[in-house]
Amino acid sequence: MIERQNFSQNTPATRIPEHDARDLTGNDGLAQIKLDDQVYVLRITRAGKLILTK
Repeated sequence: MIERQNFSQNTPATRIPEHDARDLTGNDGLAQIKLDDQVYVLRITRAGKLILTK
């Protein structure tokens, strides 16, 4: 059975780190994010949506 976390109760023990996408992407709206040996690109679209691609 898979346990689900209840994110509506954001206590210090369950707090999820929050990052502002505009701080991450800077003026050009792009950021590279590395996970292990893979690099992903985070992009803010003109419509204000986020896209994460490999």
